[in-house]
Amino acid sequence: MAQIMSLLPFILMFVLFYFLLIRPQQKRQKSVRDMQSSLKKGDKVVTIGGLHATIDAIDEGTIVLKSKDNTRLTFDRNAIREVLESSAPVSSTTLEKTEE
Repeated sequence: MAQIMSLLPFILMFVLFYFLLIRPQQKRQKSVRDMQSSLKKGDKVVTIGGLHATIDAIDEGTIVLKSKDNTRLTFDRNAIREVLESSAPVSSTTLEKTEE
């Protein structure tokens, strides 16, 4: 019984670290991974370096961004920090209106 009581503070400290540090970090990493995998052409994004641009082309590991002055830059997909504005998905009704 005395051995369990001596280990109890370490167990409580590990549980506290898990819920306060490890678990929230894993949730943030998962949300960033999901955001980076759901990028599509036309999304307005911000890179880790602070570049505001629009996605022009997407490859498996790289993304071509087009800035306001029509400069095209190639970045690693992991360099995208956030999506400012997602491009609207093209629906069949939108296509029908443009064909008329």
